Amino acid sequence: MAMTMNFVGAVSALALLALPAVAAAQGTVRIVQTNSAGDNVHIIDPVTNTVVGEVTGIERAHGAAPSPDGRTIYVANESSNTVDVVDVASLKVTKKIELVGRPNNIDITPDGRKVYVAIAQSPGALQVIDAQTNEISATISVHGGVHNTYVTPDGKHAVAGMIGARNITVVDTATDMPIWTTYFDLGIRPMTFDTHADGSTRHIYAQLSNVNGFGVVDFETRREVRRIEYPSVPADQQTPGHGGNTAHGIGVTPDNRYLVANSSLNSSVYVYSLPGLELVGGVRVGHSPNWVTMTPDSRHAYISVSGNNSVAVLDIENVELVTQIKTGGQVPKRNATLILEP
Repeated sequence: MAMTMNFVGAVSALALLALPAVAAAQGTVRIVQTNSAGDNVHIIDPVTNTVVGEVTGIERAHGAAPSPDGRTIYVANESSNTVDVVDVASLKVTKKIELVGRPNNIDITPDGRKVYVAIAQSPGALQVIDAQTNEISATISVHGGVHNTYVTPDGKHAVAGMIGARNITVVDTATDMPIWTTYFDLGIRPMTFDTHADGSTRHIYAQLSNVNGFGVVDFETRREVRRIEYPSVPADQQTPGHGGNTAHGIGVTPDNRYLVANSSLNSSVYVYSLPGLELVGGVRVGHSPNWVTMTPDSRHAYISVSGNNSVAVLDIENVELVTQIKTGGQVPKRNATLILEP
């Protein structure tokens, strides 16, 4: 079904660091949760599952990308068409980087040098921020408005997905040039990746418009090789009315063992084992699960549940709902994992 083309705060900032946190080799762990209504971003401690910090003054916050050292958070601001730069120590916006149009999701390279910004507004683009200067360093032309963009785990590629233009475009992060595009029969929604043993990208897992499941793209052959559908549930357990967002939110655990995927239609999240994509189980989490991020130890997933104004915490291996966190935010959207270096 795919065709490929090639190209030549309410709580003080001190509390953010003072409360206990998940013990990661890299340092203190926090979950960054944006809210698409209101003007705030919440910081969650994954040990206590409580809000320990708040960033205010970012209307219609969408994507968030913490720097690898955990000292900066880049937030896509759909209201002002900017990327807002947040200093984690103070939880204050220190700069607003102007963009060529309305942004959506964003991501940062593992070395922390570049931030890639999806420009959803027509004609669409990927914009690149030099994270050393916090200035735009490149604007990359692509085929259509970009819904989401991601950097692969090895940092070698930025991957852009388009809803209207129905394609995935892959960019070489060394040159910031598009190197291939694969076209689909449906629009591209959230994506994630698994890797080979050497860290190179193995598959792109892409949720698709009006599909209660996801497609699997072989990164080497650049073709969709499989399409997975979630389990069906009785009609009285479905929550229709999501537009094309039948499934929204997908991620692979850092240890590459599990894929966690949301179903908006089923109000559920599902866990699949990797590499075989066997269904481990599923659990209902509430109305409109929207995004997912993992703790570095691969034990828990944090799922924004937009319709419930909450964040669900999932025990991944046991596929059990641990708790629902009421952050106080309205329509929680994208989230990300922040690791603050010692």
